[in-house]
Amino acid sequence: MQTDLVAALDIGGTKIAGALVDSTGALLTGARRPTPQQADGGRVMGAVHEVLAELSAAPEWSRVRAVGIGSAGPVDAQAGTVSPVNIPGWRDHPLVDGVRERTGALPVTLVGDGVAMAAAEHWRGAARGYTGALCMVVSTGVGGGLVLDGRLHAGPTGNAGHIGHISVDLDGDPCPCGARGCVERIASGPNIARRALDAGWRPGPGGDTSAAAVAEAARAGDPVAVASFERAARALAAGIAATAALVEVEIAVVGGGVARAGEVLFAPLRRALGEFATLSYVRGLRVVPAQMGTDAGLVGAAAACCGLPAAEPAS
Repeated sequence: MQTDLVAALDIGGTKIAGALVDSTGALLTGARRPTPQQADGGRVMGAVHEVLAELSAAPEWSRVRAVGIGSAGPVDAQAGTVSPVNIPGWRDHPLVDGVRERTGALPVTLVGDGVAMAAAEHWRGAARGYTGALCMVVSTGVGGGLVLDGRLHAGPTGNAGHIGHISVDLDGDPCPCGARGCVERIASGPNIARRALDAGWRPGPGGDTSAAAVAEAARAGDPVAVASFERAARALAAGIAATAALVEVEIAVVGGGVARAGEVLFAPLRRALGEFATLSYVRGLRVVPAQMGTDAGLVGAAAACCGLPAAEPAS
């Protein structure tokens, strides 16, 4: 028997992806366009419309009952607008209205990309079966989402769980958000690389100055590279512990490009968490890698819609 589908969009600074998602979380027809980062808002919306046009041309489109959007933020789910830091052409951009121009009367759900990732990991990934979870994306930025009492907690505007802008260094560097010493300012990929370069690390013959290159150097024992990842891990641990103390999550799931560093990140993260998560009710907090990979944004955007079932307990 054919089941209903959700049309999911995953919108970030580098790509705009779309897929039709079924009730098991499987991705059917997909489409993708590069994000025209420095273009005006109309051109960026045009790329979204191209993705939707490709999806709507698929024969399965007749089974679509809702549209889910996970977007880089901040987002405003109540107003249906987005202002992604890394898409300067969109400031209070009416994304939901723009999507409705192409999808008609279908209901549209908008959440931040970190919330979408949390929805995916709770539905089909590493947080499945947990009643309280913090799920994080550590990449160009640091975002997150929360599962509380077994349900996705997006908050009134769709941004709840945005751990990247918890301040963990009160006298730290200014963050583009306007605060100081934010988790993102210390633990994001570009800031890991920046700190290593400032401290004297130099890339190999290929000239790669990314966080992935710093991770490779850390695996080889470079002390400056190791120190930069340890600093990032301590910032993440402080933010995770603060969140757990506030809302009693049981597990923190960490995904994104920086998490692909593996134990270069996770080993110092677990050590540092032991220093920060000291209260009796947070000492058992687990930190694990994400499982959903690059599909998390699309699966989570679909899961955030009312049309898909909640996660079943882990077996």
